[in-house]
Amino acid sequence: MSRFITFEGIDGSGKSTQIKLLADYLSSKGAKVFLTKEPGEGKLGEAIRTMILARRDIEVKPYEELFLFCADRSHHVREVIQPKLEDGYTVISDRYYDSTLAYQGFGRGIPHDFVFDNAKASSLGVEPDITLFLSIPVEQALLRLKNRGRNNRMDEEPLEFHSRVDRGYRELMKRDIERIKEIEATGSPEEIHTEIKRFFE
Repeated sequence: MSRFITFEGIDGSGKSTQIKLLADYLSSKGAKVFLTKEPGEGKLGEAIRTMILARRDIEVKPYEELFLFCADRSHHVREVIQPKLEDGYTVISDRYYDSTLAYQGFGRGIPHDFVFDNAKASSLGVEPDITLFLSIPVEQALLRLKNRGRNNRMDEEPLEFHSRVDRGYRELMKRDIERIKEIEATGSPEEIHTEIKRFFE
């Protein structure tokens, strides 16, 4: 049976590691698993990702950022997520519309109702079955980013920005406690994976 799983969290929360561990675990139980991410899937997604996160010679203002992320999502859903779900895959996405609500709504300060309407519309009605929010102190996440040494433009935002994003995620979690599950992400990768697995046993 197909299932749509999304991972959320501030940059440096450890999503990439946990996504791979969960994919391996679900595959071992017989699921067909497809990994994807936002932004950046497909030719349009790659171009948008480069423009927003990598190009230092293009100034992208908050509303422009919002619309680019939403354009990426609409393309992503239509070209990747929907077809894979219809083919019976369990799709795991590194970020989805909750990222837009947290980063552009809370982080950038765009009115929340406006962000919500655009972010939800860009999903084309495809909702995650479960969202795993990796919870970690902002300072610890930023230290991980510093040590990683391959940061994009969003990673380099100041502490205050990432703190607003983190508060945004926690507010979203309160609003949708059935879908969004908080995962304590300060422990070892194995400990975090054990906590995640309990939702899929």
